[in-house]
Amino acid sequence: MTARTKKPGGFLRKVRQNWIMLLMVLPAVLYFLIFNYLPMPGIILAFKRFNYAQGIFASPWAGLENFRFFFGSGDAWFLTRNTILYNVAFLLVGTALQVLVAVMLSEMRLKLFKKVTQTMMFLPYFISMVVIGAFMYNIFNYEFGAFNTILTSLGMERVNVYSDPGVWPWILIVLNTWKGLGYGIVLYLAAIMGIDTEIYEAADIDGANTFQKIRVITIPCLLPTIITLTLLAVGGICKGNFQLFYNVVGNNGMLFKMTDVIDTYVYRALMQASDFGMSTAAGAYQSVLNLVIIMTVNGLTRLVDKEYALF
Repeated sequence: MTARTKKPGGFLRKVRQNWIMLLMVLPAVLYFLIFNYLPMPGIILAFKRFNYAQGIFASPWAGLENFRFFFGSGDAWFLTRNTILYNVAFLLVGTALQVLVAVMLSEMRLKLFKKVTQTMMFLPYFISMVVIGAFMYNIFNYEFGAFNTILTSLGMERVNVYSDPGVWPWILIVLNTWKGLGYGIVLYLAAIMGIDTEIYEAADIDGANTFQKIRVITIPCLLPTIITLTLLAVGGICKGNFQLFYNVVGNNGMLFKMTDVIDTYVYRALMQASDFGMSTAAGAYQSVLNLVIIMTVNGLTRLVDKEYALF
């Protein structure tokens, strides 16, 4: 037998044959190239004492000075704690509600009600966080907010929500879950629609009720999707939702201990203090921590079941 010879120009021929598909994927490739790969050399700022006159590469080296300042200031611990705990809460609450609502919608028989409900739940996903921040301010404002107006009309005292750090974890969790609920429902509904209907028919023949079919068929079949989406979310567990925290909480120093995350800290270090070195050091620390977490979680997943791991 003779080995198959590779035809010359095979790659170019495939490009010509699939140029429409490649053109469709080009915007995504350019997006990640411009915003994720081209800025990567800028991480050198974490090890430099930046000044505008000399630029990024000519600025003097600072070694680990920026990292020592970041960790020595005492901010690193509570920023890491807030970022991870908020994202874990967002992940657990969001996943549980998305799966629950998706299963409930899949069991509904009234198609019109199902479509209207799904559409109404999906709408918040398209609302800007700037608009949500304005809504929250008009609701919880101490002087003329709707919440305090209702309290005073009932003969109760006003509550200054913007000076009470303890209530904000609950507010942020509710807002994040409300905004992302519809998007998650669509993903899990698509997975439910892909389950073989013959399995449900066999369960009906065996006399299984709705709850038994959900427990024995739907949830196990959703498990690969749940694990995959969870692993993808874990990859950004140290990346705070900047739009949520910045637009809803704002630059309120009284709430920083409970609401400040790494992303908002980096933004303030850059915009208010113009400290490029420390903000880059904090961002580099965040990226390394994300990498360590996703590699650890993916490795543990491979030990349990290789099919569920991302790589």
